[in-house]
Amino acid sequence: MKENQSMSILRTGPGTSVQDLGREGFGQYGIPVSGAMDRISMRWVNHLLQNPEEEAVLEISQPGLKIHFESPTTICIAGAKANLKLNDSPIKSEGLLSIKEGDELSFGSFILGARVYLGVKKGFKVPTLLNSKSTYPGITELGMLKKGDLLEYASIQEHPNPTWSRVKFDRNWMNSNTIEAYPGPEWKELSDTTKTEIQHTTFTISHLQNRMAFQLEELIPNSLSEMATAAVYPGTVQLTSGGKLIILMKDAQVTGGYPRILQLSEKSIAQLSQKSPYQQFSFKIKKALISQSLY
Repeated sequence: MKENQSMSILRTGPGTSVQDLGREGFGQYGIPVSGAMDRISMRWVNHLLQNPEEEAVLEISQPGLKIHFESPTTICIAGAKANLKLNDSPIKSEGLLSIKEGDELSFGSFILGARVYLGVKKGFKVPTLLNSKSTYPGITELGMLKKGDLLEYASIQEHPNPTWSRVKFDRNWMNSNTIEAYPGPEWKELSDTTKTEIQHTTFTISHLQNRMAFQLEELIPNSLSEMATAAVYPGTVQLTSGGKLIILMKDAQVTGGYPRILQLSEKSIAQLSQKSPYQQFSFKIKKALISQSLY
C-alpha cells in the first residue's frame, strides 16, 4: 500500500479550503497572511491529533461538503457544531474519529458557529509555498476546493485505543456577543462622542462578509479624512468615509487608506469568524494601547 492516499471531494459548498497559521513576513510584497480564520479551533484539532500546531487543516464555511477516504486514518473535527454523517449515520461533530478505507463523511447544516475545521493525523500532503500550505489565488495551484479535487494524506493503519473518556470541545466562547478590541492608530483622532457611540452600539454583521473582510451594517459618523496608504493587518477595523466599519480578516490586503480605528486580537478574530450574517455583537475597547510596533 502506498504511504500516502487521497481524500476526494464528492461535493462541496463554497468556502472550503486548506489553511494553516498563514504566511507571515511577506507583506512588503503585497502577499496576505491568510491562514485559519479561527486559530482556536485549528489548534485544538492539531492538539488532539498530536500534530504540530501549525499543521494545515480543512476550513469549511458552508454545509454540503462530502468527502471519500481512500485509506484508513484518524481525523479530528472542531469549530462550529454541525450535523455530520459518516456513511449516512449521524456522528458527533467534535473529537477524534477513526476512518476506514472507503468511508464517506458529509457535513450538513450548522447548528452553532460558522466554520468547521477538519484535520488528519500527520496532516495533508499539499505543497508548502512561502512557508505555508494555506490556499490563496495566484500563490497556490489549489484554490477553494471543488468537486473532484484530491487531497493526499498519510495512511494510518493503527488507530487510538478506545477509552471511556470523551473530550468535549468547549464552544462557550463562540456564544459571547462581546468582541474585545484595542485602539488603533487613528482612534485618538475620533471625537469623544464618536468613541462613546462605537462602544455602546450593537453592531450587525452584513451579508457582505468573506475571508477578506466583514462589513458591519450600522453607520458611524465620520469626520476623518482618508489617509495615504498605510499598513493594515487581519483584525484591523477601518472606518470608511461613508461611516461603514470594515473588519479585515485573514485574506485581507496589506495596505489601506481608511482610518484604522481598532485592532482585534487573534482570539477576537476567531470569535468573529464563527458568527454568521445578521448576528449582532458589541465592541469592548481595552484600555491598554496595542503595541505600535504592529504598525
